[in-house]
Amino acid sequence: MKEIAIEDKKRSPISWIPTLYFAMGMPFVVLNMVCTLMFKGLDVSDTQIAFWTSLIMLPWTLKPLWSPLLEMYKTKKFFVIITQIATGCIFGLVALALHLPNFFALSIALLAVIAFSGATHDVAADGVYMASLSKDDQARYIGWQGAFYNIAKIAATGGLVYLAGMLIDYYTGDLTGLSATAAAAAKHNGTVVAWTIIMAVIGVIMVMLGLYNAKFVPSEKAKDAAEKPDFKQTMIDLGNVFVDLFRKKHIAYYICFIILYRFAEGFVMKIVPLFLKADVANGGLGLTEKEIGLCYGTFGAAAFVIGSVLAGYYVAHRGLQKSLFSLCCVFNLPFVAYTLLAIYQPSSLWLIGGGIVLEYFGYGFGFVGLTLFMMQQIAPGKHQMAHYAFASGIMNLGVMLPGMLSGYVSDMLGYQNFFIFVLFCTIPAFLITWFVPFTYPDKK
Repeated sequence: MKEIAIEDKKRSPISWIPTLYFAMGMPFVVLNMVCTLMFKGLDVSDTQIAFWTSLIMLPWTLKPLWSPLLEMYKTKKFFVIITQIATGCIFGLVALALHLPNFFALSIALLAVIAFSGATHDVAADGVYMASLSKDDQARYIGWQGAFYNIAKIAATGGLVYLAGMLIDYYTGDLTGLSATAAAAAKHNGTVVAWTIIMAVIGVIMVMLGLYNAKFVPSEKAKDAAEKPDFKQTMIDLGNVFVDLFRKKHIAYYICFIILYRFAEGFVMKIVPLFLKADVANGGLGLTEKEIGLCYGTFGAAAFVIGSVLAGYYVAHRGLQKSLFSLCCVFNLPFVAYTLLAIYQPSSLWLIGGGIVLEYFGYGFGFVGLTLFMMQQIAPGKHQMAHYAFASGIMNLGVMLPGMLSGYVSDMLGYQNFFIFVLFCTIPAFLITWFVPFTYPDKK
């Protein structure tokens, strides 16, 4: 059992859990969503944006493979602090890279390093949480953990995107009387400066979180050399965990299920922000960054919370097995809304915001079903935590692969036909959810 310093034991978990999980959420959301809007504003094609911003998310899929190695060197707190500060510094480099001719390639390379750092941070942060708190306290503070992870999401997709829109307007200036070429150049320069500031702000936030957490995150006792896991034995244990997973009943079906449940979402995730931002003439809705940030950060955030809470009560009342197909239906419902938005291209922010609200409500409501299924049907057994981590990694891979292709499909079909195509992509999810077997008895 790891020993925690006396002063750390006396410190309330509220002093470090919010900042720890805010720091976990920020890089993931920025790389997964915010950067797509940034590159769209800098005139990168949808194909390039979707492919590369999906591919750089790979470390969050593969993190179970190197997570055992973190036990062999230093402490979990060390990796938490070093990754937070490193992530902040690299975001600063991204800000500088935006001013270079080959900014896209350099930015993607730097963001890939941030992804590796962020995935490593997630493993270490969860390790600190579990090592520092009793099981009762883990349950007591789990709400704080999830709340501040989602606050980071709201701050990034809402606050920072809205701020980027304000800065773009400010640094672009008045375009009255300028030629089309001069106006485009002014808009591009204003966009570069605005996103430079945003990336720098994110960098400062992450470094400040690292410095704060260096003082407040509990310190575990450093292991002696004799206590550190042996590398060979660690790899053997990892292999045993992996083999045990694939010996489970229905595991092949379950892997297909967790991949296909979010298959359509994988196509949509990267394209929706690009669709909202794209000009009306090009099939988009022509929203500004301020309007997108407003919709995501207010109505969308509220809808996500409401959907998640309602789904929890819904499953608790009916049981997962009876609820799963209806959860899948709600999860895929927003794709109908986006298809209608692409067909009719309304100018009303209320109608567009309604589509975003439906998306976030459906995601919050439907995702509960997949999470509980992985916890209750895939994870149970000797290696529960490790198997849940593997299932989560496979789930992320199932989103990443269609996400890499989504830009190419969108550019080829156009937004309207793309969303119709996505509707057909929901069919495998409905079929596999309807027939999925349950290994363990379902409880209300």
